[in-house]
Amino acid sequence: MDVPAYCMVCGNKRSGEELRCNRCGSPFEIRTEFRYRDRIADNFPYIKSIVSLGECETPVFHADGFDMKIDYMLPTFSYKDRGSRVLISHIADIRDSEGITRISEDSSGNAGASIAAYGSAAGLAVDIYVPETVAGKKFSQIQAYGAHVIRVNGSREDVQAAAERSGSFYASHVLRPEFRDGIRTLAYEIFRQFDRMPENIYIPVSAGTLLLGLYSGLKHLMDSGEIDHLPRIIAVQTEAVSPLCARINGKTYDPDNKLSSIADALVSRRPILIEKMHQVISDHGRCITVDDDEIMDARNKLARKGFLVEYSSATVYAAFRKKPLEKSLLVMTGSGLKNDS
Repeated sequence: MDVPAYCMVCGNKRSGEELRCNRCGSPFEIRTEFRYRDRIADNFPYIKSIVSLGECETPVFHADGFDMKIDYMLPTFSYKDRGSRVLISHIADIRDSEGITRISEDSSGNAGASIAAYGSAAGLAVDIYVPETVAGKKFSQIQAYGAHVIRVNGSREDVQAAAERSGSFYASHVLRPEFRDGIRTLAYEIFRQFDRMPENIYIPVSAGTLLLGLYSGLKHLMDSGEIDHLPRIIAVQTEAVSPLCARINGKTYDPDNKLSSIADALVSRRPILIEKMHQVISDHGRCITVDDDEIMDARNKLARKGFLVEYSSATVYAAFRKKPLEKSLLVMTGSGLKNDS
C-alpha cells in the first residue's frame, strides 16, 4: 500500500520516497484517510510488517494537581521510539524494491540512538552523522547499537547536509513523514488511558516531530468521533532556543545567538517544520519558555518524587509550575539516565 503522504503547503501527493515536494519544496505529512481503529497497529495500514523491540503502553502517574505520562519507558528510553518503529518498518518494507541496505541519519541524541537500535534490529547498516564535538551518554548509546558514527565539522545544518548527501537512504526523523506519523500512537494511548481526555498536554518542542505527531493523532481521534474537541497543546521551549515561542508570543529571536541550555535535546534553532508548528499552536495551544534555573529546579523536584528525567523533559514540569492549568498531562520524553550529570 502506498504511503498517503501529501505536501504540507500545496497538498501535492508524494510520488515516491522524495523528502520535499517537487512543486513547492515543502515537507510532506501523512493523512489518516480512515476512522480510528482500536488495534493500534491497524492505524498504520501502509506498514506491511512492524519492526518491534517489545514496545508497550507507557504508564501514566497521577500526581497532585496534574498527571504525567512516563513516555521514556520505551526500548531506547525516549519517545523517539514511536517514530523510529514506524519509519524503520516502512524502510524494511521497501528495502528490496528500493535496494536499501544502508541508512543515514543526523542526530547526536535520542533520535540517533533510536534509529540506530531499530535499524540494527531490521538488519540494516546504520550511519549516524554527529557534530564533531559530540560526547556523552547518548553518543555512547548510539555506538552500542553498532551504528557507524561520522563526525562532521560545522553547524547542525552542516551535519544534516552531510547525512543527506551520504549516498545511503536518508532516514531523517525530521523530514521523513513516517517518523512523525509513528508518534500518533502517543495520542491513541492517552485516549485509551483516560476516561476523559486531559484539557492540556504539555510537551517539550524542538524540531517539531513530537508536536506534529501528537497533533495528528489527536485530530484523527476527533475526526473519527472518538473525542469532541482537541486538548490544548502547551509547547515548551528554553529561553535560549525558542524560535516557535518567539513567533507565537511576538518576541524577537535571534537563531544565531550563542546562548545554550542544559536542555540539550532542545536545540533546533531553525526548525524546518516551523510553519506547520506555528499553525498548530496558534490554533490549538500556547507556548511557554523556561530558563535553566527553572529547569534544574523542576528536575530536582521530579527526582524527589522518584522520577529521574532528562533536563529537556523537566522543561514541561517547569512550565507547568510557571503556568499551571487544570486537568493537565505532562509528557516526560527522555530518561535522566541519558544526561551526563
